[in-house]
Amino acid sequence: MGESMTKTILIVDDSPSIRQLVGYTLRAAGYAVIEAANGLEGLEQAIACRLDLVITDINMSMLDGLELVQALRGCADYARTPILLLTTESTVEMKRRGKALGATGWLVKPFDPKALVRVVHEVTGTAGAAAMAAPRP
Repeated sequence: MGESMTKTILIVDDSPSIRQLVGYTLRAAGYAVIEAANGLEGLEQAIACRLDLVITDINMSMLDGLELVQALRGCADYARTPILLLTTESTVEMKRRGKALGATGWLVKPFDPKALVRVVHEVTGTAGAAAMAAPRP
């Protein structure tokens, strides 16, 4: 099998400890990770480099997570890029809004590192050919 390109993931969260934890978890799983402290910084990072996945908090200053999703979905480059919301907000209404704006999925804080890696593998298609080919029970 050929060498696959490393997938690059942007983590957008105003909490340095969350960025550190998510970053550590994903780097350990073999991903390249870029961090941003708010939605505006996240958008600038996304425009500057080609990302394979964006994981964003919702409640942030400058540009919140939902506004970031909306802005990214407005860019041709990010029309189909997976965007996960990692947040303490888990109300049905908030999930509905996130989905309506184009969020791919939802992870609730505090998150389980194994679950995070599993979801990231799934949405980036890096779960491995065997895992991808296996039918779901």
